[in-house]
Amino acid sequence: MGSSEKVFRIGLVAPGTRMSRDLARKAEELASRVYGERVTLHFHPQCFLQAGHFAGEDHQRIDALVEVANDPDVDAVWFARGGYGACRVAEHAIPRLTEVARRKAWLGYSDAGFLLAGLHRAGFKRVAHGPMPVDLVREDGDKAFLRGLAWLVDGASSSLEHGVTPGHPNMAFNLTILSQLLGTPLEPDFTGQMLLLEDVGEYMYRIDRYFFHVTSNAAIRRCAGIRLGRCSAVPKNDPDFELNEEQVARFWCERSGIPYLGRADIGHDSDNCVVPFG
Repeated sequence: MGSSEKVFRIGLVAPGTRMSRDLARKAEELASRVYGERVTLHFHPQCFLQAGHFAGEDHQRIDALVEVANDPDVDAVWFARGGYGACRVAEHAIPRLTEVARRKAWLGYSDAGFLLAGLHRAGFKRVAHGPMPVDLVREDGDKAFLRGLAWLVDGASSSLEHGVTPGHPNMAFNLTILSQLLGTPLEPDFTGQMLLLEDVGEYMYRIDRYFFHVTSNAAIRRCAGIRLGRCSAVPKNDPDFELNEEQVARFWCERSGIPYLGRADIGHDSDNCVVPFG
């Protein structure tokens, strides 16, 4: 790499649960193998803290996010992993972010949806739902990791979900997270947005309940339509719920008058694609 070529620096924080050091090293090694010295990953020490369930106390996770986001030497912010905890961070961290933070790309999914929603509501323009380093634990997780990295570094169109087109407004969320953030100060404007929804580890009756809540919401009913990603690792229910996730989505979309527009290539798996907001 020539001395004049700028290194693309990605800052990583864990707003929910902790990241293992071994997984962080694997992410750094893979990024180096593919991009050489052109790209560097910087895991904030907060990623490796532990305070009960969380990657450090609330104030430590908030301060780390603000520090990385406002650092002018960091080009993008990548959430290292999900877990639970971002809702305890977002409302306090976002008002402390500067114009420096607004210029960065932000990427994550699952529990990070609380932050993605709040950032979009606050007017951040480069926010996206997509793979995180923790996906390296999955089978073929390298593909997901590199897909997210390519979008952060180069804005790679090959990383995008197939239905995402330039100029068409989209948002993507874990269904459970979306249901929980409605009515909070993090709720963005859904008017005219295509909503892509996925979930993991939820009983089908809970997916049905979340769809009831989401599609009953007046703000959600102003969206352009719903596309359904993958609902994986659904526990077996006794008695069997009988309906599958697409039948549930179609039922509640029809009842609420929201267009159901088919499947989407997102989910808690190695095929998860990038969906930029707005």
